[in-house]
Amino acid sequence: MFFWFPAKAAAAVIGGAVAVGAVPVVLGAVGFTGAGITASSLAAKMMSAAAIANGGGVAAGSLVATLQSVGAAGLSLTSKVIVGSAGSALTAYMV
Repeated sequence: MFFWFPAKAAAAVIGGAVAVGAVPVVLGAVGFTGAGITASSLAAKMMSAAAIANGGGVAAGSLVATLQSVGAAGLSLTSKVIVGSAGSALTAYMV
């Protein structure tokens, strides 16, 4: 069973890197971009629902506000470490 360790470790590293790299791609595809929320996207629908639920404005710290922040500015170092660790753990578990 020892011979699987290098392959599993390599897969875990790759999984972590892919998880961190996928976040901006997925957020951009959903509609959270650096230029703002894309019209007629899932992000626009989420923003509309959040605004209606909050009486006309999106609450600071809400899911929509957080995703827009990440879409515009990217992940912080702490967030990259957390997402990378989760991706590594999930990949190592699956391999």
